[in-house]
Amino acid sequence: MADKGNPLVTLRAWHRPLVVLAGAMGVLCAVSLLGLLFDDRTLVNAPIWLKPFKFAVSVGLYALTLAWLLTLLRRARRAGWWFGTVFAVAIGTDVGLLVWQLTVRGHTLHFNKATPADVAINNVVGGGAYLAWLMTAAVVVLLLFQRLPDRALNSALRWGTSLALAGMATAMLMFSPTPAQQAVLDAGSKPSTFGAHSVGVEDGGPGLPVLGWSTVGGDLRIPHFVGIHGLQVLPLVAFGLLLLARRHRVLESDLVRRRLVRTTGAGYAGLLALLTWQAQRGQSVVHPDFWTLTAATGLLAAVAVAATLSLRTRPRVGSAEILRSAR
Repeated sequence: MADKGNPLVTLRAWHRPLVVLAGAMGVLCAVSLLGLLFDDRTLVNAPIWLKPFKFAVSVGLYALTLAWLLTLLRRARRAGWWFGTVFAVAIGTDVGLLVWQLTVRGHTLHFNKATPADVAINNVVGGGAYLAWLMTAAVVVLLLFQRLPDRALNSALRWGTSLALAGMATAMLMFSPTPAQQAVLDAGSKPSTFGAHSVGVEDGGPGLPVLGWSTVGGDLRIPHFVGIHGLQVLPLVAFGLLLLARRHRVLESDLVRRRLVRTTGAGYAGLLALLTWQAQRGQSVVHPDFWTLTAATGLLAAVAVAATLSLRTRPRVGSAEILRSAR
C-alpha cells in the first residue's frame, strides 16, 4: 500500500499488471520511434508508426496513473486489483491488435469494415475499449468511498477519474456514419468504413504536426484526449498546490486547496464540453468562430472568479496539519 497518498512509493506497491503494461508501452514507444525514422510507409496520409507511438505514450501514462491510484484504496482492494488487471489485459490486447493491423497487415484499424478480418479485429478492439471504460467507472466508484489525508487530493482523484470516464465516453460519438457513409447505407449497400475521427471533412486531411488533429474540420479525438488525461492533470494540480503552500501561506489551508482543485475540475469539464461542442459542429480547433471564442472567454472568466473566491476562503483552524506532516 502507498504511504498516505504519496505517489513516490516503491513500485512494488503499485498494481503489477498495469506497471507491466506501462513497461510494454515504453518498449513500443522506442520501437515506434525507430519505425518513424526508418520505415517510410504511410497510411491515410500519416506515417504508419505514428499511431502506435501516440497510443504507447498515452496508454503508458494512463496505466501508471491508474496503477498508483489503486494503491490508495483502503477498502475493496481485491476488487480494485481485478478491475486494474482486466483494464490492463483489455487495453494491452487493443494496442497489440492496433500494431498488428497497421504495421503488419497495412490496414486501418478504427471504423474499418472492408473485410471479415477487419470487422473481427474492430469488434475485439471495440469490446476491449468498452471493457476498459467499465473498469475505469468501477475504479471511480471505489474512489468515491475512500478517505485520504489531504482532502484536496481526494477531490482531485474524484474529478480526475470522472473526467477520464467522460473523455472515454466521447469516443462513442466517432461511431456514427458520416454523410457519405449514410448515403451508401441508404442505397442499400455497406460502406467499407463506418464512423470517423473528423467531422465535416474526411479523415486523413491536413492536421497538426504529430497529433494529426484536423486543421480544416472538427476532430473528436481532441475532447477524447483531453478528457482521458484529466486523470493526470487534476492530481498534478493538487500536488502542485501542496508544494506551493510551502511558500504561500494562503495555500496552507486544505480547504482553500480543495476549492481550487474543484474549480480546476469544473473548468476542465467546461473545456471538455467546449471542445466536444466545437468538434461536433465541424469546426477546427485552430479556427474557432465567434461563438466558440465567446464561450471560451466566459469559461475563463468564470474559472478566474471562482479561483479568486477560493483564495479568499477563510482557513479553518488546524488546516495546515497535512502540510506540516509533509515537510
